[in-house]
Amino acid sequence: MTTIRTLPETASTNDDVATLARDGAPEGLWLRAERQTGGKGRQGRAWQSPPGNLYASTLVRIGPADPPAPTLALVAAVALHEVVAIYAPSTQIKWPNDLVFGNAKLAGILLERHGDAVVIGFGVNLAAYPEGLDRPVTSLSDLAGMAPEPGAFAEILAESFARWLGRWRAEGLAPVRRAWLAAAHPPGTALSTTEGEGLFDGIDEIGALRLRLADGSLRLIHAGDIFLLGD
Repeated sequence: MTTIRTLPETASTNDDVATLARDGAPEGLWLRAERQTGGKGRQGRAWQSPPGNLYASTLVRIGPADPPAPTLALVAAVALHEVVAIYAPSTQIKWPNDLVFGNAKLAGILLERHGDAVVIGFGVNLAAYPEGLDRPVTSLSDLAGMAPEPGAFAEILAESFARWLGRWRAEGLAPVRRAWLAAAHPPGTALSTTEGEGLFDGIDEIGALRLRLADGSLRLIHAGDIFLLGD
């Protein structure tokens, strides 16, 4: 059962949900904050949190029959893209789970494992985007001419995520992978990665990035920073 709790302010919704998970909170819990003072991005980066955006985290309890827990990154990306596409259909997924318009980042997702619990945090630039970053960023307000109300957006996202989570459990990764590929930037997109440059060649059966190198060889990437080139 999905329950969304809202806080006016917190340090990090991921940290809050992790604490609740350790105290026995059930799967389906969502926590949303109007503002974060210590939001986190991937690889320990700070996530700036201007008002009017979505800062929300949820909890998944991993069972013995579930697909590999890291593939929840694809589930989260597909669910978020499904909701964002209502407002901005041209957005795409950048591996593993960022949402971009061109090369400008719109949203990010952070997964953290705590025993049998996976905490999944969503940060979406609805009304505004952080200033002074070293990479292009955008917002739904800029792309669609309007900003969805964060609470309403969270409700739709929670429904989409629950549906895709159910398919992940019942059907395995295959349908999630197909939806992810359909929403991602196209094969042949030039990428810069922490392991070199190459062309996007999809993802493998467990979600690793397939990077086609200049000599034609294939490299599988399981973690690291990815940047789109040529925009």
